Amino acid sequence: MKRVSLIASVALVAALGGAAFADDPKFAFAKPEDVKPAVKDPNAVEWTAAAEAGLIFTTGNSETTTATGGLKASRKGGDNKLSIEASGAFAKSSIRTLDDKNGNGTIDNQGEIVSVDSVTAEMLAGKLRYDRFLTDFNSLFVAALGARDLPAGKKAVFGGQLGYSRRLFKSKMTEAVGEFGYDFSRQELVTGGGNSIHSARAFIGVKSTMTEGADMDASLEVLTNLNRETLKTTDDNGNVIDGGPFKDTRVNAHLGVAAKIGKNLAVSSTIDLHYDNRPAPLTIKGGMLAMGFVPQASKMDTIMKASLIYTFF
Repeated sequence: MKRVSLIASVALVAALGGAAFADDPKFAFAKPEDVKPAVKDPNAVEWTAAAEAGLIFTTGNSETTTATGGLKASRKGGDNKLSIEASGAFAKSSIRTLDDKNGNGTIDNQGEIVSVDSVTAEMLAGKLRYDRFLTDFNSLFVAALGARDLPAGKKAVFGGQLGYSRRLFKSKMTEAVGEFGYDFSRQELVTGGGNSIHSARAFIGVKSTMTEGADMDASLEVLTNLNRETLKTTDDNGNVIDGGPFKDTRVNAHLGVAAKIGKNLAVSSTIDLHYDNRPAPLTIKGGMLAMGFVPQASKMDTIMKASLIYTFF
């Protein structure tokens, strides 16, 4: 059975200046009933696909462009599931500044007030994952990930995950799943070259039906480095930040609520929190940093989004 949904979303992005996250902690783990076809034919295969897009564009006194998009697709058959996810966000704003073109020390005409474009968000992330179910409650998985976030100082991030997943709780209204395993991430930074991170990973996700037609999903992911990282960032005294084992802890949290407002229409609201204890070097335009001083990007990012979802068939 094929199912294709088109999601038209209006996104409000708050504090989108921090690190990229190749694996946003959404309720994305696989479940046995998702993998096993409802029909008895063991050779039956089910495909699903969904696309998301949103755009905010203003001109005049406020000149901004904000775009978001996403794609999800999966193939299910027997005890196997292959899924792919991709998402992106881009935000640009024009800031008015003064330009003393005639060099008289004052701004004396409209032509000396100019607009300078500034990219405040440029994030791309993708994930390819394979799940193999051993029993109804236990499965093994492997995944490949990639991301990019220039404002956060990361030209490219790529890596992989593998681990064990288990259903922790299941009732008519609520389900909880836990995962643990290994995560590898290679970061190519805008400033200071790159570094590799070998991490232990733990994840827990909960999905619940609050009332008929209204669902809630929440998840928490924690990663901490097992190896010593070579960091370029420094404190205010010029000392290099410690990149020893268990110092680069990252926490990703997600909360989402979706409610149907018609047969084919639903609204969704989500908030994502991302914490990185050892962020990449901060990318700053203009000015000159003191020799040996490499500031860090923000440790905490938040993303808030509201979506309107329409299912065609």
